[in-house]
Amino acid sequence: MGTSLVKGQNGPVAAERVVVSVRTEAAVDLSALLVTESGTVRSDADFVFFNQPVAPGVELTSATPAALAISPAALPGEIAQVRAVLTLDDATDTFGRFAPPIATIADERGNMLYEYVIEGLGAESVVIALELYRRGAQWKVRAVGQGYAGGFAALVTDHGVVVDDEPGPSQSADPTPAPPLAPTPPSEVAAADSAARLTSHPRAAVAGASPSATVPASESVPMPAAVGDPGSALAQANRSLVPDVRTVPGEAKLSFEKRTVLDLRKREVAKVLIDKDALGVRARVVLVIDKTGSMVKQYRKKVVHRVVERMIPVATQLDDDGTLEAYLYALSYTRLPDIAVADADRWSETYLHLSGTHAGIDYTGLGGRNDELPIMRAVIDTLRPGDRPTLVLFFTDGGFAKKQEIAALMREASRLPAFWQFVGLGQANYGLLRSIDEMDGRLVDNAGFFALDDIDRVDDAQLYTRLLGEFPQWLRAARAAGVTS
Repeated sequence: MGTSLVKGQNGPVAAERVVVSVRTEAAVDLSALLVTESGTVRSDADFVFFNQPVAPGVELTSATPAALAISPAALPGEIAQVRAVLTLDDATDTFGRFAPPIATIADERGNMLYEYVIEGLGAESVVIALELYRRGAQWKVRAVGQGYAGGFAALVTDHGVVVDDEPGPSQSADPTPAPPLAPTPPSEVAAADSAARLTSHPRAAVAGASPSATVPASESVPMPAAVGDPGSALAQANRSLVPDVRTVPGEAKLSFEKRTVLDLRKREVAKVLIDKDALGVRARVVLVIDKTGSMVKQYRKKVVHRVVERMIPVATQLDDDGTLEAYLYALSYTRLPDIAVADADRWSETYLHLSGTHAGIDYTGLGGRNDELPIMRAVIDTLRPGDRPTLVLFFTDGGFAKKQEIAALMREASRLPAFWQFVGLGQANYGLLRSIDEMDGRLVDNAGFFALDDIDRVDDAQLYTRLLGEFPQWLRAARAAGVTS
């Protein structure tokens, strides 16, 4: 008898070859996405499905029901995860009409290793069931159960697979495109493409192999404490909605172009919150940015300026005031003025520096090397058990040297109402951060980490999915433990 998993739970995979299969009363297709650390495929060859059943280390068998045979040791070194995807044959159908599907993992002799009953599905027609992921030299399995409100095309496009819509019966195969409203910069085209995927999408056919994708108003109703119940009628209804985004003070002062990009990004944030049954959650949003000497390239090229710009939509959808509480740190830290929508550009030019004195702040005095303990302690000291939740977005290029002290702080912080999302910027050695979500001795799992070698090559849908993917899960666990309200 295998181990039963619940959503978010993981376990080790020691077998040289495992078989992923599914039991369900619905007619489904099984497929797999082989993704890198950035969460995207390297090319369309990393998408395994009925028309392309083999990739290095992964094979879709022709048995009934279909199964994925995965040999972790044969997977390319760039591949960090293999995600098993279930798609209903009828794209107009939903998983909520059927009994929960059951995903299983067995070894090659048929011995059951894990079983996951994917409960809480509603209006989705596609779901990531499980993922095998690399943890150092080992492989593990995680129960995901993430449905996509935008359907099959939204899922694969979010993972970097290029798709072509199949023309419907009354559609011309070569429709005349509508003229563009105005020329649009490439980065905003990526945002617009992402927004278009928010509505349900008919089944799509994979295009010829090509590289993975590159860069680029109304107040929503607050959700009750029962938001954590993914099977509730409210949660199921939320999944079927086109995201309803919040508008915050100051947006009207933006240019039309900036308001358009902001709105598209807010919709991507709302889409993630809907998928995670967290639409309407309110949380304080804290932004911490590394200002050590090793970050000079990120400052010179204004990468950190673009980080600020792309974090603002998160605050608009989560924070009561729609603002970011901001800090810079090195050996010590400084609290900066909050970042509001209307003055983000001016704020970045005024406060994002590595040295000198600007707006009365001695940046040189903060130091040029990193010590995370003072800034982490400062944030922790603002938290009280039972307070509203806080989301800490912590951008750094690594170098966390005081591992034992940081681990002790994270264990202490696990009893306080904050989730720490660490994000690595640039190609660096992140050490402790890569294993922070496996740290023991914590009341709840209160931290996550992912690295972005080049944030400008990650589109908004991918960025916000990774940035917010674990926060709702922490929130449910923290509420259950009495850590937050």
